[in-house]
Amino acid sequence: MSFKRKEYYTIVDQAKDNVPGFRDAFAKFIERVTIDQNSKSMITNYSRSIALVALHFGRVPHAISVDEINSYLYRMSVHEKQSASYFKQAVFGLRHWFRLFGLEDHALKMPMIKNIETLPVVLSKEECRELFKAPRLLKHKFLLALAYSAGLRMNEVRILKIADIDLDRKQIHVRQGKGKKDRYVILSNLIASKFLFYLDALKPTVYVFEGQTPGEPMGERSVQYVINEALQKTNIKKAVSMHTLRHSFATHLLEDGVDLHSIQRLLGHTRIETTLVYIHIAQIKTKLAHSPLDTLYNLK
Repeated sequence: MSFKRKEYYTIVDQAKDNVPGFRDAFAKFIERVTIDQNSKSMITNYSRSIALVALHFGRVPHAISVDEINSYLYRMSVHEKQSASYFKQAVFGLRHWFRLFGLEDHALKMPMIKNIETLPVVLSKEECRELFKAPRLLKHKFLLALAYSAGLRMNEVRILKIADIDLDRKQIHVRQGKGKKDRYVILSNLIASKFLFYLDALKPTVYVFEGQTPGEPMGERSVQYVINEALQKTNIKKAVSMHTLRHSFATHLLEDGVDLHSIQRLLGHTRIETTLVYIHIAQIKTKLAHSPLDTLYNLK
């Protein structure tokens, strides 16, 4: 068999070409998870994990016994030192696959996934200023500052359209965020004051941050490159990603006295429990308990 160029010959492509029956079964899987409106990133991660299992055994996953799969997952975790993220994606992906092919008993016998409660990395305000100053290009400075200023996810800022910026109402319309939900977030006064200058200088046509092709958004890797390059020019030693800016946004708002429900709405969290994590990070000065009757009459 002649292999395609390496950069385009994905793990899924290899499984389609080398595992009997995988191509047709995978097409059925993609059809189902797409109809179920799963996110693109989730589909990509599950597909890769499932393809790796199929390639390892040389069989489609529903033709592999649960004992074989559990042994494979054990080896990947203990001996191959695969990340917890890989283990989680493999288990969830296989559950989807088994249920699609009527193997509910297989799905139920998959390992339990324990939620490991870790606190997110957060930048200080001083570190944020250092990071935003680091890029040489205006486009890169603006991208990092805008993402932080509104608490946007990477893909939300990446596909943000010029038409979604409302300078008069000082709002940003985030379309089809996580969970396919729209929401409005605050447009920073500083960003608003520089926005027309930015448009005149960069001349984007549709998206605020366009890639090499006019009218097309920046790719995910390009956005990741922007923040990684900026970090190299700073003294910041923390493990920082684009999502760190979102965590920093929420933490700094809480430290500035904004209530949790407002932060939950701005972040687009469905459950307040998701937002509560920032209480454990924010440096908030506690106040001694007192009677509201005394403050009502200005008595200390």
